[in-house]
Amino acid sequence: MKIIVANAPISYGAFELTVGIDPNVPDAEFVLDEVSGAGYAGIDLGPVGYLGDGPVLAERLAQRNLGLAGAYLEFPFSNPDELKKLYPDLNAMLDTFDAVVGNVPGPRPRPTIADASSDTRRLLPGRSHADPLLGLDGEAWAAFEVGLNDVLTRCRDRGYEPTFHPETGTFVEATWEINKVLEISDVGLCLETGHIFVCGGDPLEVLRTSPERINHVHLKDAVRSRMDGVIADNEPTPAIWTREVFCALGEGDVDIDGILNELVRIDFEGWMVVEQDIFPQTAERFAKAIADQHANRQYLSSRGF
Repeated sequence: MKIIVANAPISYGAFELTVGIDPNVPDAEFVLDEVSGAGYAGIDLGPVGYLGDGPVLAERLAQRNLGLAGAYLEFPFSNPDELKKLYPDLNAMLDTFDAVVGNVPGPRPRPTIADASSDTRRLLPGRSHADPLLGLDGEAWAAFEVGLNDVLTRCRDRGYEPTFHPETGTFVEATWEINKVLEISDVGLCLETGHIFVCGGDPLEVLRTSPERINHVHLKDAVRSRMDGVIADNEPTPAIWTREVFCALGEGDVDIDGILNELVRIDFEGWMVVEQDIFPQTAERFAKAIADQHANRQYLSSRGF
């Protein structure tokens, strides 16, 4: 199979808002065991250091025959001064990749880059598809283009091909914003099925419209009514996690089967990372998160993945 299925720590409730904060977060080795035991072939990096740094990470992955799918990092592309402050984090991410590549199976990891947003946009998730005035102006997009292409060059100079990740509550969430990024750069696109869907887009249509630009997949399902509630109640971006907008595969409103069929039709090759972003707040909810990832893997296995 050319499509290699991975998972991510955030599916198990381990991300920046819980690691080192919530005592119920499972430790790294437990998550790696669960990912491997459920039948996934790889994992995303998650919060820096959570799965282990450098050689430790490589050893832990190799012991379980897991590859590294990528790592997520947000950049203030339209703010040159602030952007430069993130380059040490970018270098650290690529250093981690260097320590792993050649020691684990699977395709090379993708630097998964996204916009860093603003205080205003984080308060208004999912709105820009209906209100373009929330987006960047011409001057900001010009700066965004320069910043984005600088990040792309830095990744490529280190031997890694990036993928751009649309994210709810940022300046690249709506389809028109995604299209703008594709217009001003040659970056590959992460088909982020859940975030595209809840922000008013159709991930299957994005896939059909720009198949040659898709170089990475984050596969997630979502419940439209829950996102509608976030918007109706004027809630900020974190509500997408607390309201569990993202659900187990097949339990939401995203056309997951249509997307899988289209990926096969276009002969997509690379990582497909299953994600179910959640913000667990009890030990029982963490346990359900673990069970959901077994169910998600079985969902894909039953469809030949």
